[in-house]
Amino acid sequence: MPDEIVSAGNERFRRLLDLAGSARERRRVGLSVIEGVHLVQAWFERFGSQAGVAQLFVPRSGLAATEVRALLQRFAVAPTVLDDRLFARASQVQHGTGPLAIVPTPRPALPERLAEDAVYLDRVQDPGNVGSVLRTCAAVGVRRVLTSPGTAFCWSPKVLRAGMGAHFHLEIHEGVDAAALRERVAVAVHAADAAGDSLYRADLLAPSLWLFGNEGQGLDASLRAWPAVSPIAIPQRPAIESLNVGVAAAVCLYEQLRQRIAAGVAAAG
Repeated sequence: MPDEIVSAGNERFRRLLDLAGSARERRRVGLSVIEGVHLVQAWFERFGSQAGVAQLFVPRSGLAATEVRALLQRFAVAPTVLDDRLFARASQVQHGTGPLAIVPTPRPALPERLAEDAVYLDRVQDPGNVGSVLRTCAAVGVRRVLTSPGTAFCWSPKVLRAGMGAHFHLEIHEGVDAAALRERVAVAVHAADAAGDSLYRADLLAPSLWLFGNEGQGLDASLRAWPAVSPIAIPQRPAIESLNVGVAAAVCLYEQLRQRIAAGVAAAG
């Protein structure tokens, strides 16, 4: 029989609440809380055999859901069953059926030399934007994403939901200072900048690092001043000052993919 918690004073439940409600605590202990069948299954498929044992929590009513039962049967981690009212307090999803999982936050080592496609997010603060960029990167095959201090925490519940499982197809490096990044870059560097050359005239066939900046302020001046940075603008009508950073990243990265497919240097599917 699965272990069951019915008391709000239970130590494990209190710990789950602390982690679910505090980004600071999650960062401090190096743990994340993921929710839903899709995300939990994706985490196990990517990290389950090598990143420690997850702690699984399901609401009592969730045990009746076919997809939840199928997930629990597939993986050997025994769940803790929560009274539905307790689960609702920890859940970030209205009327969610679970499961919730406490998992080690992935912390891949930053390579000494950055010689492949990558994206750097400079102080992008909206979790939805960050999740959107992560999802686009996974879709186009850009596997490495780096974020500056001040960017929304990639493993927060909101970013995880917006990413829709993209996290588990990426190498994500957070809190990377721009100066430290500059020392490692061995590819072309493109900066999304309204004053740059047209995206549709740019040669995007070579491996590249894309720089995308803060929603209101754009890229930090120190990034724009990097030698050999190519500022690239997305053509648009003057009625709109700029695109949402998540949309801008998608337009740029898909144009890069399109050029490579057309040139026969990237798979079309």
